[in-house]
Amino acid sequence: MDAWLYPAAAARLARLAEDAGVESLWAGEHVVLPDPRVAPSPMDPGDPILNPIVALTFLAARTRRIKLGTGIIILPQRNPLVLAKELASLDTLSDGRLILGIGVGYLEPEFRALGIPFAERGPRTDEYLAAMQTLWRADQPVYRGRFVEFSGVQAYPKRPDIPVVIGGHSPGAYRRAVEQAQGWYGFALDTAATAACLAGLREAAARYERPAALGELAISVTPPRLPDRATVSRFAELGVDRLILYPPRHGDEDDIGRYIAAVATFIGR
Repeated sequence: MDAWLYPAAAARLARLAEDAGVESLWAGEHVVLPDPRVAPSPMDPGDPILNPIVALTFLAARTRRIKLGTGIIILPQRNPLVLAKELASLDTLSDGRLILGIGVGYLEPEFRALGIPFAERGPRTDEYLAAMQTLWRADQPVYRGRFVEFSGVQAYPKRPDIPVVIGGHSPGAYRRAVEQAQGWYGFALDTAATAACLAGLREAAARYERPAALGELAISVTPPRLPDRATVSRFAELGVDRLILYPPRHGDEDDIGRYIAAVATFIGR
């Protein structure tokens, strides 16, 4: 049983996490999965995964304080104007609780099925993010790029303050985080792999200019398993600001409830 697929169970677990003091709930995405499974796909073709915006909107309506993160949306697979409207709607209805995690994607069969050139995913990501932020921030939005062009249109509600987190372990992801985002996110990393990624981020920070308005880059990491206290301390020593923990895959409501209770012990609840 995947408890998050069942509305009543998902709502109860989200409220349980909120009451336990968990800072944020995160939802990732794959629109389609290769069948048969091919590397580096992390999932089997039959593994269910909900649309993250729909899932987080549902959870937003059943919680009050907990933040809601996309971890991550594969940005070059989306129409940026449609996505900007969806995200602005979610951020508005959740009273500003959205954290926008994005990435470029890495499964070529997924891109092929969606009719999007895999080789263009990096520059598309840069343009799509800039175009969405133009819609959210500008009084008279105009954007002209290689993949996106618009003028003479409006898109409300405006949401100029949605924080952006860049996911990925590549030089391009590090550059994007330094230049364009409030945060960076590494998935399934132990402390050694995290240290290597942070070194890559420092190299990017020395090479690319970071706008002062973005502030200090916040670091989020999903460890490969529930860490013990010593490992949590080691992540903190490395400079990790947030651990996004991954509950048991295919766990039922009781399994995930016990996992949330274990997490609560780390945060004193």
